[in-house]
Amino acid sequence: MSRRISWLPSITGALIVLLGLLLLGLGAWLAFLGGTWYYLLAGIALAISGALMVRCHAAALLLYLLTFVGTVAWSVHEVGLDGWQLLPRLFALALLGLWCAMPWIVRPLVRGRQAAAFSIATALLYSGAIAGILWAGWHASELRFVQHNPAPAPAASMVSTPAEAGPATQWRHYGRTLAGERYAPLAQITPANVGDLKPAWRYDTGDLPTAKETSAGREFNFEATPIQVDNRLYLCTPHRHVIALDATTGKQLWRFDPQGNTSANEYLACRGVAYFTAPPGQPCPRRIIGTSADARLFALDADTGRPCASFGNHGFVSLTDQMGPVPPGFHFITSQPLVAGNRIVLGGWVYDNQATGEPSGVVRAYDPVSGALAWAWDLGRTDPTAPLAPGETYTRGTPNGWGTYTADPALGLVYVPLGNATPDYFGGLRRPFDEAYSSALVALDLETGKERWHFQTVHHDVWDFDLPIGPTLVDLRARDGKIVPALVQTTKTGQLYLLDRRTGKPLAPVEERPVPTDPALPGDHLAATQPYSVGMPSLSPAKLDARHTWGATPVDQLWCRIQFRRATYHGDYTPPMLGTTIAYPAFDGVVDWQGASLDPARQLLIANTSYIPFTVKAMRAQEAIRQGLMKPWAGWGSRAPYPKPRDFSVGPQHGTPYAVIVKPWLGLLQAPCNPPPWGKLVAVDLRERRIVWERPIGTTRDMNIFGTHTNVPLPTGIFNIGGNIVTGGGLIFIGATADDYLRAFDVTTGKELWKARLPAGGQATPMTYLGQDGRQYVVICAGGHGGLRTRSGDAVIAYALPRAGGS
Repeated sequence: MSRRISWLPSITGALIVLLGLLLLGLGAWLAFLGGTWYYLLAGIALAISGALMVRCHAAALLLYLLTFVGTVAWSVHEVGLDGWQLLPRLFALALLGLWCAMPWIVRPLVRGRQAAAFSIATALLYSGAIAGILWAGWHASELRFVQHNPAPAPAASMVSTPAEAGPATQWRHYGRTLAGERYAPLAQITPANVGDLKPAWRYDTGDLPTAKETSAGREFNFEATPIQVDNRLYLCTPHRHVIALDATTGKQLWRFDPQGNTSANEYLACRGVAYFTAPPGQPCPRRIIGTSADARLFALDADTGRPCASFGNHGFVSLTDQMGPVPPGFHFITSQPLVAGNRIVLGGWVYDNQATGEPSGVVRAYDPVSGALAWAWDLGRTDPTAPLAPGETYTRGTPNGWGTYTADPALGLVYVPLGNATPDYFGGLRRPFDEAYSSALVALDLETGKERWHFQTVHHDVWDFDLPIGPTLVDLRARDGKIVPALVQTTKTGQLYLLDRRTGKPLAPVEERPVPTDPALPGDHLAATQPYSVGMPSLSPAKLDARHTWGATPVDQLWCRIQFRRATYHGDYTPPMLGTTIAYPAFDGVVDWQGASLDPARQLLIANTSYIPFTVKAMRAQEAIRQGLMKPWAGWGSRAPYPKPRDFSVGPQHGTPYAVIVKPWLGLLQAPCNPPPWGKLVAVDLRERRIVWERPIGTTRDMNIFGTHTNVPLPTGIFNIGGNIVTGGGLIFIGATADDYLRAFDVTTGKELWKARLPAGGQATPMTYLGQDGRQYVVICAGGHGGLRTRSGDAVIAYALPRAGGS
């Protein structure tokens, strides 16, 4: 027994030597790059300590202890008492120190009575350090009130919405109303009883990624938000099957497969469908409007699921007509069409960052009865709504509106969030109209398509900061008591723009501020300023600092620190350049396609945010071809199939001199290189224009370390995709987080009140309605998200309070 024990110090010492040599080598590299010398010095100390331990010298334990104490002092000097930032620096060393304090390590090195005393003292020290780090981390994750401001009390006069909502018990549009506020006045579920919510029914769609799609790395995302009309739910799946369910029981009523070809689609997603009531006497009086994955618009009988024969060509309209060459997978629609009045309005997704001159970003409106084209807004034409002549095509490569649209029928306006003129990371070939409309919000006349106004959120966008969702509309009570028709536009940069929705003029000041302008990629240029919404709270992250790099271990954190020194980073709007830059915020945004919800009674905007830095590596196209990252392409006139890159992170940008590789900034163990929190839930008072409360949301439970879905559930706040909703009962419901939960929060305090484990990622916006049995239901699609790497699935789950009598 003693022989076995005597080997433990030698084995432990050898491991400490290896750790020391690793820190020494990488630390020398970091010091050479101009970074801190700590890792180099700590590596030397650990290597010596380990060597002494191998030789059973008592000085090994003392040197390790001194190194740990020095590391504590250095860490606190760099990051203060932030528990999450102390974690990668100290936790592993403290855990190893605790092992070294065990009797089976101490006794062979320390003789006599001192061994027990030393073992107990150092064990207490290391245990205390571990407990302190964890406590500080958990404490940092508790709800934090900004300036301890109370949430505003609800105002009964402010519960009206700026757009027709339909019955208060139903959810007829993607955001419940055309205003996109995602607010339901239902109040059956409250903070007092939400803890009693239980699953009421579950429906499995059967639509899952195929083996071929999985092996090809296709992004499969179940992002749908059902709509509810009367006692029916309507939703779509990633392969674009449309399904009708009984809203009270979850029983399938009908299912429609548009037989779309998805073989070339890198992105399989459908966020929803729309509903239309036809004029009296028309066939197919109640219609579901949807799109296929191969760019067709269709209308279905809402009662039977059969195509409406009087709509288009036997129920279908081609969305590639007059678009010119559209290779498979280059154009389709991910977001639901907007149906307002007598118009179906939609834009489309294009295969970002592949080439100049991709299919047009034209926004079109169709007659919901006949399917005939009502108008097309093509911003590249002198008269954007002039009909095309025979043989003409819409202007190629224009900014597209791929996200959810919102509308104000009273003003006759539809609000279109525009993306970028492709490709995303080089703008040297953009045309004047591209420069004017990229990443802009445009208000179009619902009836004619004529532009009323536009507001640009990013100038000369070379960061893919497109607007991924339309604004949330709000009737805002101004300080003088008057009601102002307003909108709030969320952005990937974390800026919130408060505009008059009639004119597009800012209601809160917007200031042009200087941003980095040198060096741009040769042949490109940069905007000297960018618009900052200084009159509204900013959700943008703090500027990155080498001291605040993160990682799962000390080595991981050190590697991130080396990457930071090797890359170029100047803060907001760091431009792409030859070599590697860090983009933060990045194209996945602070707020992505989920946007924000609105509590109209309290005038609170509720946004869930993510904080994920990315690296952007730009290289000359010929070098990318030489490295096998992309293949040459002869352009749109070529008859050869488009050569898609094997890695989705590669943007070939054909037609420009440069290719880019865009990836999340991660350490050796694929943990983020920026510190927590990585996800937040934030409440903004629109009357006072201040943050009321904010809190980290989500844990690391399903963080996918080593590609798995198992981890310690640290409450760091986690990346999220998918929206939140607000109810009249004073609750916020949200899935979205990468840890596979549906949660409920108190809208006034931000306190988490309830959560339910989901069978797959809940990267979809939930919805709520009143069932035929008089119960309020909360429904979410839980099917995962390929980009976020959450579990794939096909579940639609409804939650409700128990029936009276407990049954």
